[in-house]
Amino acid sequence: MKHGDVVVGVDAGATSSRVAVHTLDGTRLGYGKAGGGNPSAHGVEAAAAAIGAALAEALEGVDPARVSRSLAGVAGNVTDFGAALGKLWAGHGITAGPRLVNDVPIAYAAGSAAPSGTLLLSGTGAVAARVTGHELDALSDGLGWLLGDAGSGFWIGRQAAKAVVHALDRGDRGGLLSELVVARFLGDDRGPTPRREAERLVRFAQADRTSLGPLSALVSQAASAGDPMALEIAERAAAHLAETVARVYDGGPIVLAGSVLTSEGPVRHAVRAELERRWDAEISTARDGAGAAAWLAALPLLSAAEAAARHAAFTG
Repeated sequence: MKHGDVVVGVDAGATSSRVAVHTLDGTRLGYGKAGGGNPSAHGVEAAAAAIGAALAEALEGVDPARVSRSLAGVAGNVTDFGAALGKLWAGHGITAGPRLVNDVPIAYAAGSAAPSGTLLLSGTGAVAARVTGHELDALSDGLGWLLGDAGSGFWIGRQAAKAVVHALDRGDRGGLLSELVVARFLGDDRGPTPRREAERLVRFAQADRTSLGPLSALVSQAASAGDPMALEIAERAAAHLAETVARVYDGGPIVLAGSVLTSEGPVRHAVRAELERRWDAEISTARDGAGAAAWLAALPLLSAAEAAARHAAFTG
């Protein structure tokens, strides 16, 4: 192998940072994982340290002189972050720091080699993006838990809590979703009345809004068992997500990303069905983001045919 035949890709989010090192034919030489690398969430110093830890793991046994290009997809505000990453790269003997981009094109490239198309992401938050020529072109939603992110994991969990609280307020303890949500918050300490249970659930939710997001898994569980309340929430989530896509879709493939849409379950199935009903588009699921970042870093060094043929090797 020769000088300049290796690329580095970084996928840095709020909860984890991943770094992939590949040769130009797609062979993976190293992979590293560490904590969150979002500078908005963790601060520049902590985010850079997390990415640095993942980079060190990924570069183990690799001659840094072989690295020709690097690309980092980073969530959050990346102002001044490029300088911090440049220092990290230099500390590992890599002469040029990574090109810094928004994490949205990385997530799209993790599911499709087509240069233009649409990303639909639903995890804790929810956003759709039109990607043109591998660059972010337009966004829809992604407006945060308070005023947006319709169809996200948090939105689904909040809808579950709201539906259960209102059912309890009517004196109705029935239904699997109600049972699961009440058990999550109250355990065996129930009663003495459904109204009192509703009041306690409200206090828990108001004290810690992050407790609502995990309820989305209970919606999937209950919907899979046929619970009407959970099925209705899943269908509404799918409708919201499809509308989010409609505001930016302009042809090409649609890539599904985020835990809500990459995990098998009623929301994913409902979203796919709704997208297929609306558009005759290829629908795929995002795979490894760090590998996708490495593939994007390699694009200027590959022909179009080579890039398309090697995409699966990078992102698998």
